[in-house]
Amino acid sequence: MASTSSLLLFTGLLVAVGTARVVELAVSNHRRRALVIRGAAPVADPGFAAMVFVHAGVLAGACAEAWLVRRAPPPALAAAALGLVIAANALRLWVIATLGPHWNTRIMASLPLGVVTAGPFRWIRHPNYVAVFVELAALPLVHAAWTTAIVGAGAHLWVLRGRIRAEEAMLLADPGYRALMGGKPRFWPTPWGGRRAP
Repeated sequence: MASTSSLLLFTGLLVAVGTARVVELAVSNHRRRALVIRGAAPVADPGFAAMVFVHAGVLAGACAEAWLVRRAPPPALAAAALGLVIAANALRLWVIATLGPHWNTRIMASLPLGVVTAGPFRWIRHPNYVAVFVELAALPLVHAAWTTAIVGAGAHLWVLRGRIRAEEAMLLADPGYRALMGGKPRFWPTPWGGRRAP
């Protein structure tokens, strides 16, 4: 059975992740307004509310499962999952820093302001989605919340499928983006890199 101290530490981790999301939303809203002023147009994003719900649901579900089941996490699993959470956040922060004023949580047609090809975008088209998916899949496993991890990952895949479809419809319609990024893989670098078909 899990100790109260480990449950409290896990809850603190979940609160920290949730707080970071709230801060990111505030930054995103500010950057979105700035992008609109510079001429970028918002793009229909019907799946955004579902994405927010999934993110919040994983955090709440992991906390509830940990406290209700009180399953002691295997140390090796907890360490590996925590390592993935840290790595995913490092990648996500790299993406945010690379995108600079382009970054926000909504889909924006900001390509007229330039196509970002630096940082992790040198190898793949969607490093942010990789980071967020890995983080949300690994986070419940830090305290062996298996059910939340499995259900959350499935729901997240479903949401991301529609989100990426909407985003790529906008991105790949731009000739400049297609020329610079269209040949790169979506999620995972390959030996043939930019020569891969989209």
